[in-house]
Amino acid sequence: MSNLANKVALVTGGSRGIGAAIVKRLAADGAAVAFTYLSADDKANALANEIKKAGGKAIAIRANSGNVKDVENAVEETVKQLGRLDILVNNAGVAVYSPVDNAADTLPALEQLHAVNVRGVATAVRSASKYLGEGGRVINIGSNAAERMSTAGFADYSAAKAAVAAYSRGWARDLGKKGITVNTIQPGPTETDMNPDNTDFAKVVKAETALGRYAAPGEIAAVVAFLASADASYITGSTITVDGGQNA
Repeated sequence: MSNLANKVALVTGGSRGIGAAIVKRLAADGAAVAFTYLSADDKANALANEIKKAGGKAIAIRANSGNVKDVENAVEETVKQLGRLDILVNNAGVAVYSPVDNAADTLPALEQLHAVNVRGVATAVRSASKYLGEGGRVINIGSNAAERMSTAGFADYSAAKAAVAAYSRGWARDLGKKGITVNTIQPGPTETDMNPDNTDFAKVVKAETALGRYAAPGEIAAVVAFLASADASYITGSTITVDGGQNA
């Protein structure tokens, strides 16, 4: 309970799936955690209450990660309610099917993809950088698709996640002088309610991994917790792929 004692974290897209696992893990390690969510008030409130009942501190902030003002407000609200900001985890993201030969039909989805996956991340980091100090952490959740895309129709998603990794390397240079680390985690197939591991598609994906299975959300959260800790103080500008060997 003491690894992140007296630290404050903000996790975007934290009400379910990998995001919720990250929120729970950071809270379990002692951090006060703010997290954003888009629409599911019941799930967000239930998660915050679960952490409070366990003796932790959590607040849910409704925000659309594709909206610049919402993202900026989430950072400000975190500092206002919790007093500071030490850890930013950019987890919110969307995936769209957008084959290049069907651009007219998928252009709105492409704009939303970039608004959330690229602009939303950049906005959060820019806003948080005003408050992060020595020992601060920025952890961006990318995707192993940034390195290898084995399915047609997801080039836009792959490119957006590659942009996150590239941004992180640049931000590591920008913020290193303040003692702030910036890293990217690239998950592979991970079991969530929106990506169950028991479908026909999942059988194909699992066969691509070296371990023959999907990750549990907590396995991604564990890497976030490590990068947020003092043990990772000399790791910055790095990209850590957590995909069970899918890209091996």
